[in-house]
Amino acid sequence: MRCIALDVHRDFCEVAVAEHGQVSHKGRIETSRPSLELFAQSLASDDQVVLEATGPAFAIARILRPHVARVVVANAQEVRAISHARVKSDRFDAATLARLLSADLLAEVWVCDERTGAVRRRLARRGALVRQRTRAKNEVHAVISRCLLGRPPVSDLFGKGGRRWLAGHELAEEEQETVEGCLRQIDFLDAEIELIDGKVAQFVLGSADAQRLMTIPGIDVITAAALIAAIGDIGRFASARQLVAYLGLDPKVRQSGSEPARHGTISKRGDARARHVLVEAAWTATRTAGPLRAFGERIGARRGKQIAAVAVARKIATIAWHMLTRGEDYAFARPSLTRGKLRRLERLADAPAGTLVDARHQRRHRDRERELQRQAERSYRRLVSDWQAAGKGACATPGRASQRPSKGTAARQTSKPQTAAL
Repeated sequence: MRCIALDVHRDFCEVAVAEHGQVSHKGRIETSRPSLELFAQSLASDDQVVLEATGPAFAIARILRPHVARVVVANAQEVRAISHARVKSDRFDAATLARLLSADLLAEVWVCDERTGAVRRRLARRGALVRQRTRAKNEVHAVISRCLLGRPPVSDLFGKGGRRWLAGHELAEEEQETVEGCLRQIDFLDAEIELIDGKVAQFVLGSADAQRLMTIPGIDVITAAALIAAIGDIGRFASARQLVAYLGLDPKVRQSGSEPARHGTISKRGDARARHVLVEAAWTATRTAGPLRAFGERIGARRGKQIAAVAVARKIATIAWHMLTRGEDYAFARPSLTRGKLRRLERLADAPAGTLVDARHQRRHRDRERELQRQAERSYRRLVSDWQAAGKGACATPGRASQRPSKGTAARQTSKPQTAAL
């Protein structure tokens, strides 16, 4: 068995082979599909290939995988033997990768399928477009500030009312050019984002797991798609803690000798986009009646709202693992809210009304669901009060969370209750 390493660049790949304890250099191959397919045909079925997770790495891995026993896409941040080496060259990097693979010392990156990869790329482009739109909007707000126009009397400056308000003010020529140019840019970006939202909605329309995540308060179409694209196969994670760590929501730990462990900020490793949408979902969940809001208020009273939002995001990730593993909807879901989300999903995906759910529902049903959510929130608060009164909760260690994981069932995904069908 040979361990073959590719140091990938835009134009070529440096090749090194580790066999019988010796490393030899095999030159370079062109980074193009015909050259890579020809190279793959020259490999043996028991070979192992490694390459770092760079831009074309996943496409190369898909070309090589049918021809060899294993293709390892190594986490570039974990390959410290290369990043900290005194000598840095393509030949040295390829040889080091081959040695690390032969010793089985590489942290492997999961290679997603084409469908999941397409959603990831669309979401990445959507994020870039949203950032461009935000910059254009900020530029308009800067013009308003420079021209002393005061606070706009509308909630949406870029809606119809806000644009009429802008048009009613006489600005200097250069400032008017800036505003008009930014508004054209915002209109163009809105159209581009709408196109991507339609493609993402079609993915969610065909994903039962994504629709299941939408039963959690705060998770909409884009959030559910981002989470499913980041998670991929939930079977990769043996526990909820592994998923939390994968999303970078686990705290950093520093400990040495006899000193107690010190817990710092979250690690922020993994998919930053998924972590961002989880925190945004957490802010929405803390404004919706239910156990998640009670949990966020309990953490916020001790640590502040910002830390509470991250804690709720971690809780949502934990609940999502249980839901996807068991194939259940959120235990405290509000069917009327879920119906509204699914109807919006149908509109974004240009699906006929009623494809997922009948959108007709009555006010009394919504009122009953709100009362059930408030009842669940009150039950959670009573559970926490009894838990703390017994000296088993966070109050036993003021200012810090409990050292042991909670054994309570509130705000966790347990068994699915009997609710009305969607």
